[in-house]
Amino acid sequence: MSLFVLDTDHISLLRYGHVDIIAKLQSTPEQDLAITIISVEEQLRGWFTQVRRARDAAQLVRAYEGLSQVIEMAKSVRVLPFAVSAVQRYLELRKSLPRIGKLDLAIAAIVLDANGVVITRNRQDFGQVPGLPVEDWSRSIVG
Repeated sequence: MSLFVLDTDHISLLRYGHVDIIAKLQSTPEQDLAITIISVEEQLRGWFTQVRRARDAAQLVRAYEGLSQVIEMAKSVRVLPFAVSAVQRYLELRKSLPRIGKLDLAIAAIVLDANGVVITRNRQDFGQVPGLPVEDWSRSIVG
């Protein structure tokens, strides 16, 4: 049994109804799924920005709907914390992989700390993290 941790990109794809991701989620036991507090932060930050930039009622409604959806998602799925052990691992990764974004490294550290598998399209960055299993659920497996 693995713990599958959705990266922020897969959370966004799920929100927009990506068929392959929905199918994979439906076939995966709920207790085997999680997101990180970092992804929650990224999603909230994005919607807060949309709220601030809204220029009309429709944009404001859409931004607050997105913000509400993030909150509901965070209540309905396991959210992995940025625990002390993950922070220590993150600091080590920052030294050895300085060209990878801080938030991606934080997610990687949390997933490694939880012995999980990161679910993302960003294989280029996450694939550089030693010992981190990476899967992409956004592509159908054919044949």
